[in-house]
Amino acid sequence: MSAAGTYTPKPGAAPLPRMIGAQAALETKMLLRNGEQLLLTVVIPTLLLVLFSAVDIVDTGEGKAVDFLAPGILALAVMSTAFTGQAIATGFERRYGVLKRLGASPLPRWALMAAKTLSVLVTEVLQIVLLTVIAFALGWSPHGNPFAVLLLLVLGTAAFSGLGLLMAGTLKAEATLAAANLVFLLLLVGGGVIVPLDKFPDAAQSVLGLLPISALSDGLRDVLQDGAGMPWRDLGILAVWAVLGLGAAGKLFRWE
Repeated sequence: MSAAGTYTPKPGAAPLPRMIGAQAALETKMLLRNGEQLLLTVVIPTLLLVLFSAVDIVDTGEGKAVDFLAPGILALAVMSTAFTGQAIATGFERRYGVLKRLGASPLPRWALMAAKTLSVLVTEVLQIVLLTVIAFALGWSPHGNPFAVLLLLVLGTAAFSGLGLLMAGTLKAEATLAAANLVFLLLLVGGGVIVPLDKFPDAAQSVLGLLPISALSDGLRDVLQDGAGMPWRDLGILAVWAVLGLGAAGKLFRWE
């Protein structure tokens, strides 16, 4: 027979890692069940990769179109999840008071943001695996330093997450929805994802090249298509965006 007190309840919060893991799992499930989010994170990148690889619409230079397009589409996938999807979801959570209630729970606010970031990373892994399989089926022949690719993806995620949280934490939900989708479309066209930056005027190239989507897509393309070494310039641009975006989000984010 068990000793007295063996089954005595022990009130209190769960261990912090378990709370973060549970919240991250919930965030991931909600994201994957959202039709609009799936459209942004899976359907649009997949359609763009297949369409522009199969149909000669844009001049991508020498070599197979998929070799140029695949790195840019991977960059687009990161942006769609870390920036557009996260900004919209967090903006409406803030509007409906979800963030305020979660902020009053035993889960610290920094841990809530960590859970959101973990959810973004899990979703990106699923995206990258899917897009990579499709790209290989289309004849993609990547090569280069895997560590450089990983570093680009991590810094790109940090940069876009900071910008997405900054937008969600400072604008109204409807404004975030409109602005995030508009930025997504503008960067899709002018960020070197599908249309090479050298197709733009010289003055525009110098400005567009400083955007996080351009740095991420160009860096991935340099490594995966051209076999270049560590793309320090693109990594530096992404690091600056990450520091500025996350720093501003941390200071300006409003929970109500």
